Amino acid sequence: MSNDLKNNLTKDIGEPQDSIFAKFVSGQISVPKLYDDTKAMAFRDINPVSPHHILVIPKEPIKGIASANEDQIEILGHLLWVAAEVARQQGLEPDGYRLVINQGFNGQQSVPWLHVHLIAGRKLNWPPG
Repeated sequence: MSNDLKNNLTKDIGEPQDSIFAKFVSGQISVPKLYDDTKAMAFRDINPVSPHHILVIPKEPIKGIASANEDQIEILGHLLWVAAEVARQQGLEPDGYRLVINQGFNGQQSVPWLHVHLIAGRKLNWPPG
């Protein structure tokens, strides 16, 4: 684990508007997208834990799943649909995949922007972590 990631896991991770994901959404930093619509985008994780490790993020800033409110129910469902759609497009359905949302310090959330990890391409262990 990188020192930057370790540091992020031991302190407040900041606010969504200051995150790298905000720069991806705004176009300030270009990222190769696997999926993109008006509500969400998907791209490969820069620190993959499996052969296929894709992140799905909302375009609106939500710090984490615990920060989501009732007005955001639609986008939460959309993120799961996008994850399944990306899995279909990438041919990951036959062997299966895992969707993960990390929340806060103990959940090892490292970026203050809600994101769904789509992890596939190898047999995953249970229980996780």
